[in-house]
Amino acid sequence: MHIFVTDREGARHRLEALEGFRVMEIIRDWGLDIKAECGGACACATCHVYVDDQWHGRLAPLAEEEEDMLDSAFDVETNSRLSCQILMSEELNGLELRLAPGTGKEDREAA
Repeated sequence: MHIFVTDREGARHRLEALEGFRVMEIIRDWGLDIKAECGGACACATCHVYVDDQWHGRLAPLAEEEEDMLDSAFDVETNSRLSCQILMSEELNGLELRLAPGTGKEDREAA
C-alpha cells in the first residue's frame, strides 16, 4: 500500500504505508517535514493536511474532537483533515493529500 503526499514546496512523494498506521505517522516516519507535535492525540492541528477531492468522501466522517482542533488551524479548507485521525487501510491505498501551510518544523522555529 502507499499514499501520495505533496509537500509545501509542491514536490509529490510516494510513501509506502502499512495498514493500521496513522497517516501522520507515515508522513513523519518517511522524513517529510511535519510537526505533529501531539504525536497523534488530536490535541493540536500541526498535522493538518488537505485531502484530494476524489478521496475526501472515502474517509471516516470528521469527529467533533477533530473539528474542534481544525478550528484552531490556519488556512482551513473544506477538504482539511488532521492526518493523525486518518487510519491507513486497503480502502485508502493510493490516498492523495497535501501538507497544509504552517505545519512544518521550520514554522515552529520561526514562531
